[in-house]
Amino acid sequence: MPEPAAGVRTPWIRLLDVVRCPLCGQRLAPEGRTLRCPQRHTFDTAKQGYIGLLGGGKRAAPADSADMVRARADFLDAGHYAPLATALADAARELCPARGTVLDAGAGTGHYLAAVLDAVPEAVGLGLDASVYALRRAARAHDRAGAASWDVWQPFPLRDAAVDLVLNVFAPRNGAEFRRVLRPSGALLVVTPTVRHLAELRGELGLLEIDPAKEERLQRTLEDRFVPESSTQLEYAMRLSAQDIENLALMGPAAHHLDAGELRERVAALGEPRAVTASFTLSVHRPAGRTARAGDS
Repeated sequence: MPEPAAGVRTPWIRLLDVVRCPLCGQRLAPEGRTLRCPQRHTFDTAKQGYIGLLGGGKRAAPADSADMVRARADFLDAGHYAPLATALADAARELCPARGTVLDAGAGTGHYLAAVLDAVPEAVGLGLDASVYALRRAARAHDRAGAASWDVWQPFPLRDAAVDLVLNVFAPRNGAEFRRVLRPSGALLVVTPTVRHLAELRGELGLLEIDPAKEERLQRTLEDRFVPESSTQLEYAMRLSAQDIENLALMGPAAHHLDAGELRERVAALGEPRAVTASFTLSVHRPAGRTARAGDS
């Protein structure tokens, strides 16, 4: 395989076996700071290192803003979701082969993908996200991770049965594409919040409520394509400062409808530090009809 030229980062040496041109489906190859297919469809590398695959008339749904991404990065860097990152890493050690390929669909800043790659030291990862602000961070989250712009509701720019592990952490679920890109031995690892997650803040700050039927909806999204293998609950208490709470509110979908000034007033009224529950479900799903484990392939 040809070595990538300056500007195309090292993980792409292996990721080019996985990624395909989103316009014609042919193999991509590096040319300077671009990736190009035999049909001459060309995709540029941003100066921050991610590949701009979302083009050619394809448009993404509204993506996270710069302020949302900054708030998320600050909150995650403070370590409040570190137990979740550890749980994902522990699961990945069991689910992903040593030199496997990990797809993080809706990767955000690449925080969880980096934790997984640390746990599987020879694996490579690809983060897909529609937010250029998130991708700027995801492209540099780990030296074995690549990042590319993509709308995860659209067919993925990946070949069939190319991925060993799909991560889906607080992100949209494209069940058909998850199944298509997973190897016969692959696994889907999903994280969803429970109804107890951030319960102490939802009413006071006007955060979006969590649907009690979220797990049922997850199964409906994946049914006929995946078989549930396991489900684990992770719950713990966080002690959050006023700035932590503000970042937490601004990093998610509630940021689209919260007034910043009103939010600060509400946060100030809570007092600090504030005890807040973090509560998640981690579920593993295997492709229906091809349930061999990673070690069996």
